[in-house]
Amino acid sequence: SWEKPDRAAEMADDLARPQAMARLLMGDVGSGKTLVALDAMLRAVEAGHQAALMAPTEVLARQHHASLTALADALPVDVVLLSGGLAAAERRRALDRIAAGDVGIVVGTHALFQEAVEFAALALVVIDEQHRFGVAQRLGLLAKGAGVHLLAMTATPIPRSLVLSAYGDVATSRLDEKPPGRQPITTVAVPRARQAAVIERVALALARGEQVYWLCPSIAPPQAMPKDTEDAGRVAAEVRHRELTDRLGPLVGLVHGRMKAAEKAAAMDAFARGDTRLLVATTVIEVGVDVPNASVMVIE
Repeated sequence: SWEKPDRAAEMADDLARPQAMARLLMGDVGSGKTLVALDAMLRAVEAGHQAALMAPTEVLARQHHASLTALADALPVDVVLLSGGLAAAERRRALDRIAAGDVGIVVGTHALFQEAVEFAALALVVIDEQHRFGVAQRLGLLAKGAGVHLLAMTATPIPRSLVLSAYGDVATSRLDEKPPGRQPITTVAVPRARQAAVIERVALALARGEQVYWLCPSIAPPQAMPKDTEDAGRVAAEVRHRELTDRLGPLVGLVHGRMKAAEKAAAMDAFARGDTRLLVATTVIEVGVDVPNASVMVIE
């Protein structure tokens, strides 16, 4: 039932104007950006048009599709997924429905701006984690309609985004609160000498049925790294994964950027389902999945 009427009103005002909206929505993870975006997309659908939400990874696109489908369950609007992982027949059905205008909201990955994708009446494009896409990719999707409105969302505004908002023709909205009921986050710095205590704390969280992220700064140990270099003390994800698996068993998963896309997706899906309970990872999880059961993150 929580909503941000002030941010939604900004979108509504922009969508009602004759010129196309160009707005950047900034907010921390969990601040409600998706809910604000859904309000804008439903306004486009209610006016007889279509809206598209583009996410940088298939895992995130599937997450958005599931959450938007659940939020719009009681409404007369269809939400369809379009991504590279769809079977050929399923993809063909989705493309036909989008071209015929039978679908109000389309959620997808880079597949959305490919030439084969045709919209009946695209009016609004929402881009999640917009800094993960190139300018040409964003323009390619906007070109699939006439005078298409753009809403870009980010939890990590990079300098180029901030320059555009300050000097370009891009308006900004900021979500600087959390929905009610969110528990405070406690951040603690622990010396490496207390690593055994950290692992014990993680083991207790797992015993309570919670899930844990363990973030490492590199993938594999450097070869012949001199002890006086900056990277000498970095613990690699592959090494930490072996150590934690020896200590905690097969409930420990691993994901990093050198894995194939299908392997990364499988590792993230397994963690989201709870098949693995501790996920050792690199910063590849910056744009990851929504795992409400994950209560602890260890960052080396």
